[in-house]
Amino acid sequence: MSNQDVQASPLGLAPTFPAAAPSASRPISIDDVPLNAFHVKIAGLTFGAHFTEGFALGTIGYALAAMNRQMPLDAFWMGMIGSSALMGIFFGSLVFGWLSDRLGRQKIFLLSFVIITVAAFAQFYVHSPFELCLLRVLIGFGMGGDFAVGHAILAEFSPRKHRGTLLGSFSVVWTIGYVVANVLGMHYADASPDAWRWLLASAGVPALIVLVLRMGTPESPRWLLGKGRIAEARSVVLKHFGENVTLDGAHDQHAQTAGGFMRLFEKDLIRRTIFNCAFFVCLVIPYFAVYTFLPTILKAIHLNNDSGADLLLNGFLVLGALIGIWLTIKLPRRVFLIGSFAVTCVSLIALSLLPESATLAMIVAFGIFTLTMSAFSNLVGVFPPECFPTEVRACGVGLAIACSRLGSAVGTFLLPLGIATLGFHITMFVLAAVLLVGMIVSIAWAPETKHLTLTEASGG
Repeated sequence: MSNQDVQASPLGLAPTFPAAAPSASRPISIDDVPLNAFHVKIAGLTFGAHFTEGFALGTIGYALAAMNRQMPLDAFWMGMIGSSALMGIFFGSLVFGWLSDRLGRQKIFLLSFVIITVAAFAQFYVHSPFELCLLRVLIGFGMGGDFAVGHAILAEFSPRKHRGTLLGSFSVVWTIGYVVANVLGMHYADASPDAWRWLLASAGVPALIVLVLRMGTPESPRWLLGKGRIAEARSVVLKHFGENVTLDGAHDQHAQTAGGFMRLFEKDLIRRTIFNCAFFVCLVIPYFAVYTFLPTILKAIHLNNDSGADLLLNGFLVLGALIGIWLTIKLPRRVFLIGSFAVTCVSLIALSLLPESATLAMIVAFGIFTLTMSAFSNLVGVFPPECFPTEVRACGVGLAIACSRLGSAVGTFLLPLGIATLGFHITMFVLAAVLLVGMIVSIAWAPETKHLTLTEASGG
C-alpha cells in the first residue's frame, strides 16, 4: 500500500485506511472495539459499586425495625432515616457530577468510595437517630457521586454493541445487593440487641473492596479528548485497546465548549434534560417508597413474614432485573420504557382497588409490579448517559439522579405517613398516578438511542 493510501485521522490520533482495502490491522473506532479484559474490569468496578449501593440501601428497612426496639423512633425519624441516603444522593450527584465534568472521571471514581466506606463502617457506633441520619446522608452523598461518574465512565469506554447491556446491568447488580441485604436483615436483624449495627456497618466491607480495586483506573479518553488533551487520550486508548483502535467518531460536536448545568437547558438539550429527569423521578418514587418499607406494606395487606411473601417478592426483584437485560437487548428503548410504565401503573391500580381479603390477587398484582419495575429500572442506567454529550454527560446524569432521589426521598418520607393517614389503597393509587405521568412524558419525549454510537445518541 502506498503512502497516498493512508490518510490522517481527523483527530490526529491514528491513521485511517480506505474502506476498499480491508486489513487485519485496519483501525477501528472505540465505539466498535470488541469487548476485552479492560472492559470487563471497568464493568466489574462499576457493578461492584452498584452492589454495594444496593446493599447499603437495602439494610435500612430491617435495621430500622430492630433499632426501633432499642431506640424508639416516631414516624418522623422513621421517614427521615429511611430517606436520608436518598437526600445525600441528591446533593452528591449534583456536586460530583459537576466536578467530574471539570476535573475528570477518575478522581471522583475514587473519592466517592472513600466517603461511602468510612461512613458505612461508622454506622456501627451511632447513639442517636440524628447520628444515623447524618451518616446515611453522607453515604448517599458518596453514592450520588458514584452514580454520576460510574454511568458516565462505563458509557464512555463501552462499545455501542454492548453499551445497553452493560449500562442496563447496573440495575441487576444493584438489585442483587439490595436483595442480599434484605435476606440478611430477615434472618439476622433480631439475632442480638446490636445486630442492626452489624447489619448497617457490613456495607463497609464491599465498599472497601471496591475502593481498593479502583486504584489505578485510567481517565476517560473521551473526557481527555474533550479537554484537548489528545496525547493523553491516545495513550489510554493505546494501552488498553491497542494501536489499531482510534477515537474517531468519539468527538462530540460541542466537546470543547463550556459545560455546566446551564448547558443542559440550552435549546438542543432541554427536551432530553426534562425527559431524563421526569422519567427517572416517576420510576423511582414508587420503587423506593414501596421497597424501603416492604415489611410495613406487607403487614398493611396482611402478608407477613410467615407467608414468605417478602422472600418471594425479593426473588421477583432479581428475576425481573435479569429479564430486563434481555428486554433491553431485544426491544427498542422507547417500547420497553412506555410499556413498562403502563404495566406497573395498572398493577398498582389493581392493588388500590382489591379488597384486603383477596390475598392471592394481591400477591399476583404485587408480583407483576415487582417483576416489571425491576426489569425496566435497567433503563435508568441506559438513557441518561446515552442522551448527553461528553462535556455535560456527568452533569446530565447527575441532574437526572438528583431529581430522582429528591422525588424518591420525598416519597419515602411520606409513604409511612400516607399509609397511616390515607390508608394503603389510596396511597397505592397515588403512586399509580406518578407512573402514569412517567408514561405520558416518555410517549412525548423519549428518544430512541439503540444501535447508535455514543456521539450519535447524545446528538453530538
